[in-house]
Amino acid sequence: MSATSRSASASGPVSSSTSTSTAVSASVSASRTPSPSPSSSLSPSPSSSASSPLLLVHGFWHGSWCWSEVVVHAAAAGRAAVAVDMAGHGLRARRPRWFTRHPYDPEAVVTEVSPVADIGLDDAAELLTSQIERIGGGRPLTVVAHSAAGPVLTRVAQRTPELVAHAVYLAAYMPASEVPVMAYSRTPEAEGDRVAPLLRGKASRTGALRLDFATNDAVYRQGLREAFYGDVDPVLAEAAMGLLTPDSPVGIMLGSTTLTRDGWGSVPRTYVVCANDMALQPALQRRFIAEADAAFPNNPTSVVTLDASHSPFLSMPGEVARVLTSPS
Repeated sequence: MSATSRSASASGPVSSSTSTSTAVSASVSASRTPSPSPSSSLSPSPSSSASSPLLLVHGFWHGSWCWSEVVVHAAAAGRAAVAVDMAGHGLRARRPRWFTRHPYDPEAVVTEVSPVADIGLDDAAELLTSQIERIGGGRPLTVVAHSAAGPVLTRVAQRTPELVAHAVYLAAYMPASEVPVMAYSRTPEAEGDRVAPLLRGKASRTGALRLDFATNDAVYRQGLREAFYGDVDPVLAEAAMGLLTPDSPVGIMLGSTTLTRDGWGSVPRTYVVCANDMALQPALQRRFIAEADAAFPNNPTSVVTLDASHSPFLSMPGEVARVLTSPS
């Protein structure tokens, strides 16, 4: 991955997986944060990470399936890549009863306690750590986190930095030390999020950030498509919609990690900004970069910018693979 800021073509706004209006006090200051370091000061990826296998982690409501085309392109470039399911997702998902019950019960949608309500940041980090150890076989990996997988990668890199050759955040939450992701939902940089209005029920009651993929409401479903897949081919977007699971554990977003210079601060990192992202706003993505660089100025973030929405692994998988496999 180049240390200089780059741009790739894609179009259309899209969204991500995790802002909400649940009653969580924001411990992040609402004041404007400093601008990220200019690209000329960004540090290059170390040569040791240039050939390390890629481990790809999806965000909320998705599964390892969303990386399938990126894996193909990475393989064509001669880079080993493996996608895994995050705790409570993909083949590890546990669906609420209302999702498959007939007739459709709108009351249950907003009240039923989620079967993934017991999953927290520790659980997700422990699973990812075991996946890295198993796949890497003792060798550190380049770990790529999308969206809500960001805080999980951060926790793993802090606790076991020797397992992460390079941390890549693709339109992902990269929270500051001791700050839970949920705190960012009330910052000015988060305004314009198109996912939050689509959430169903109160996370404090259900234990999940819940989306209603079972509804026949055409307006709601169009909102989902625009939020997640604004620049994705409509046929592909519809296929992806059919694979999403309704509940993601809010506990992952409530946990926080104390970051240290010899932990997370020692791991080379790249942030891939998606310039047309409508869920995890580009302004918030840049705030993460600014906060990280202010806290760890001796290990600045390499920044790459894609002219893409929130799901570039579907809209431009070849370009995503190129960014991930390009040499330092």
